[in-house]
Amino acid sequence: MTPPLIAFEDVGKRFTLHLRGGTVLPVIAGASLAVAAGECVVLGGASGTGKSSLLKMAYGNYRCEHGAIRIWDGARTVDVATAEPRAILALRRHVVAYVSQFLRVIPRVGARAIVEAAGIEGGLAADVARARAAALLARLDLPERLWDLPPGTFSGGEQQRVNIARGLIADRPLVLMDEPTASLDARNRDVVIALIREKRAAGAGILGIFHDADVREAVATRIVDVADFRAPIAA
Repeated sequence: MTPPLIAFEDVGKRFTLHLRGGTVLPVIAGASLAVAAGECVVLGGASGTGKSSLLKMAYGNYRCEHGAIRIWDGARTVDVATAEPRAILALRRHVVAYVSQFLRVIPRVGARAIVEAAGIEGGLAADVARARAAALLARLDLPERLWDLPPGTFSGGEQQRVNIARGLIADRPLVLMDEPTASLDARNRDVVIALIREKRAAGAGILGIFHDADVREAVATRIVDVADFRAPIAA
């Protein structure tokens, strides 16, 4: 039997506030969940319960202090909690896509070039990446006159559309999404919903945060309440 695309096993995380005398702030404790191919698992719960922290640990941006985060790369399982940096970078190239809330890019690089580069890094041939980039940007209603301009000059919603195109262009089997529709209008929210459903139909697994109730209901195959993993605050 093929293992889950990602499995959190008894994961814990806390932050040390060095500017507050080393105060330790517990965030997550005992988080266990898994995402299989074709699923869209939504992390539910109020702000501050650790949803984004779980995604960042899965992507290797935050250190996992306890437990394991196992990602299936098609041939073996890699524990992000203990993996070497080069193994995590390999996962990012070939297995895990990440759509964050904010676009962070190299200045002066055009929007289409940013999306194309993500496709090539994900294994697409250059001509395929260029065609897919154009198709995604058009579908996400980014005017063609903006495609070769750097997205630092764009509105928040336009930047997020570039961010979504960059995250979804390649055929990575696992997609992490942190509030991808927060700054989008209703039309583009519907486009993102359709793109997520298409990814699922193609066999990808999605782990995401969607505070918009309509989007959450439209995409979720299962909702996991992160409050169940809330770490107790020491007295």
